[in-house]
Amino acid sequence: MIIKSAEFVTSAVKPSQYPEEALPEIAFAGRSNVGKSSLINAILNRRHLVKTSSTPGRTQLLNFFRINDELVFVDIPGYGYAKAPVSVRKGWGTMIETYLSTRKTLNGVVLIMDIRRIPGPEDISVTDWLNFYKIPFIRVLTKADKLSKAQQIKQQEIVAKTVFAGKDDLILFSAKSKAGKKAVWDGIEKLTQRID
Repeated sequence: MIIKSAEFVTSAVKPSQYPEEALPEIAFAGRSNVGKSSLINAILNRRHLVKTSSTPGRTQLLNFFRINDELVFVDIPGYGYAKAPVSVRKGWGTMIETYLSTRKTLNGVVLIMDIRRIPGPEDISVTDWLNFYKIPFIRVLTKADKLSKAQQIKQQEIVAKTVFAGKDDLILFSAKSKAGKKAVWDGIEKLTQRID
């Protein structure tokens, strides 16, 4: 997709604050500090559209971005940030589950994992949750540039086994080199073209 415009629309916590349901939406989910914001900026050819931070747990709201007046990206708060208070983590969970389970214009989810980490129970439970609600998703392994080609292949196989997926179902991506950018867009386009 050629990006002509990408703009922030609004932040929300509850359905009454969501923008009008008009365009297809793609949500981006992953653990805190997995490179979610960097991925969104990279595939949109923007440097600072989505705020990035080295501090985990920085995104605490659902952030909506309109792309080309054709679709909407939704940046979801990262899960699994251990230092956040329990009450805050519980609130995030409710906020995310409400959005994912009720939003009619949600076409799919980009589930992001750090290629250097073995997926944990929360990654598995998010996958199970998406399957339960029949929400289509693609899996992207970020920070691929941090590993050699041989390490990438090895980690891709380990992650695939852990999440019960085929190795080819995991897109390797680097925000730094933009490797995997086309594959991510191909996956997003398939999600937006799905028919209910």
